[in-house]
Amino acid sequence: MTLPNDPLLLMSVVNTKLRDAYPSLGALCDDLNVPSAEIEEKLRGVGYVYSAELNQFIRQ
Repeated sequence: MTLPNDPLLLMSVVNTKLRDAYPSLGALCDDLNVPSAEIEEKLRGVGYVYSAELNQFIRQ
């Protein structure tokens, strides 16, 4: 699967996948073969950070 380039669409897709299928961002990234730093950097640029406790990206 190719992840969207648009940061807000990316956040929506990633949060949905985290909610429905993955116990952590690391597990999602391992499965999709995408560096977590790449996702985190894109989403940090639009004001979102990953919360391991909630297992989702949240507004800073």
